[in-house]
Amino acid sequence: MISNIMLIDDNKIDLFICKKIIEKYDPEIKTRNFTNGISALNYLKLCRLSSKSKTLLPPDLILLDINMPQMNGFQFIEELKKQELNLAQLPKIYMLSSSLYPEDILNADNNPYCSGYLNKPLTVEGFSSICNTASNSKRFRGSYLKLI
Repeated sequence: MISNIMLIDDNKIDLFICKKIIEKYDPEIKTRNFTNGISALNYLKLCRLSSKSKTLLPPDLILLDINMPQMNGFQFIEELKKQELNLAQLPKIYMLSSSLYPEDILNADNNPYCSGYLNKPLTVEGFSSICNTASNSKRFRGSYLKLI
């Protein structure tokens, strides 16, 4: 069951749309928005250090934009790998991007830390598909979800 989601996107309008789509799907799901990967990584480190905190909850799912300044989505994943967590400890990560470059889709598909790829904008149907997949498997990966 997904109850906490981390949204990472440099575009505040996209963050707003994602949050509204998630609220429409299930108003009980909590979201935390980050406009860059660095602040998101810092939050994840704080979650790990404060594992007994009731306010710093680690996400069950991360929706991650690919094209961002300072640190793109793939760089975020590389930095997350350096935290030396095993795959079972990590939240599921889905790339949510407007990129249609085949290399981005292939890189996401071949990355063991990435559970899938979705085109922007997020839809209720797309989010529902993610939630159903996440609920039905321990680690789902390697899918390009093109949901319009």
